[in-house]
Amino acid sequence: MTSSSVDGTPVLLVGVDFGLPHFDGDLEELGLLAQTAGMKPVGRLTCKRKAPDAALFVGSGKADEIRTLAQMHGAVEVLFDQSLSPAQQRNLERHLELPVNDRTLLILEIFAQRARSHEGKLQVELARLQYLSTRLVRRWSHLERQTGGIGARGGPGEKQIELDRRMISDAVKRTRDRLVKVKRQRSTQRRQRERRDTFNISLVGYTNAGKSTLFNALVKARSYAADQLFATLDTTTRQLYLGDAGRSVSLSDTVGFIRDLPHGLVDAFQATLQEAIDADLLLHVVDASNPGFPEQMAQVQKVLHEIGAADIPQILVFNKLDSLEAEQRPPLLEDQYDVDGQLFPRLFVSARSGEGLGTLRQALSSRVVAVQERMTPEAAIELPGTVP
Repeated sequence: MTSSSVDGTPVLLVGVDFGLPHFDGDLEELGLLAQTAGMKPVGRLTCKRKAPDAALFVGSGKADEIRTLAQMHGAVEVLFDQSLSPAQQRNLERHLELPVNDRTLLILEIFAQRARSHEGKLQVELARLQYLSTRLVRRWSHLERQTGGIGARGGPGEKQIELDRRMISDAVKRTRDRLVKVKRQRSTQRRQRERRDTFNISLVGYTNAGKSTLFNALVKARSYAADQLFATLDTTTRQLYLGDAGRSVSLSDTVGFIRDLPHGLVDAFQATLQEAIDADLLLHVVDASNPGFPEQMAQVQKVLHEIGAADIPQILVFNKLDSLEAEQRPPLLEDQYDVDGQLFPRLFVSARSGEGLGTLRQALSSRVVAVQERMTPEAAIELPGTVP
């Protein structure tokens, strides 16, 4: 159990070990998520259970311990590392007499704070509404009252909970319709790129792996990059000139993935992740300095399967080489790495210092040249962006 000096709303972090391999015993990632959302972790508590308690998730005895610990550390909110059912959340709030939230809402909160583009805001709003629609039983006592009136206020005798559910359903429909229009516009832009025979590369990877820093280093852009979770939410695309290939390619920086990414967000961000689905090549950026990188890679591969991008060729880019101690540095900066029985080319780089970026550019050029050579000579001659 540790404390933090970061400013923000004081919160108590709780994790329950159900024997799953990815359990974060130190609640490190939950703490980073809390800090990214502007909170201050003041205490941490973990416990083991064979299965969640149907009513309180952790059982009444452990709930009493959480309440005592929260009072001791001055926490005004409790955050669980796992997803809670609406009933469990409601029961815990009544038992603890404190607001209780879970990892899913925390991620949604961060996405809501960080989304900048019109499309990103719409996607976050849709995910938030979908989550909210399941939480109408939370802690609002007015939801059980009967309400009279006609029209927008509900029909005679319509329960407030039914009115709220209908209003949320209407908002979900409006947001979906607006997103359809945005997707149509993005699809038009993609078709225009395809007509220009643009070679598309997308950066994917676990959040905070250094994708945006690598993107900036490659294209000399000024996209927002920071040592925090979900620094980038909106897809950014720039042209990258590859001298060895004699042409430019399209490079996109996409939202980072994370363990237990809410399915609502995967669905809602389908348009943003479409850049990865439509790519000719994925640069899977990995934080080489993180001892948990194999689990993070597995989570990225899982999401790529979910969005239909698992069969796109990948190059593994092990970033943050500058953060490795001398004895941790690999003997070779270019090799192959086994992922679920499939060998992928792997490069070690430092987006911050620039080490290895020349080799990465050469690898990208080789891929582009190989694609050009598979085309007919006539098509290769007419390929826009190619230097004769």
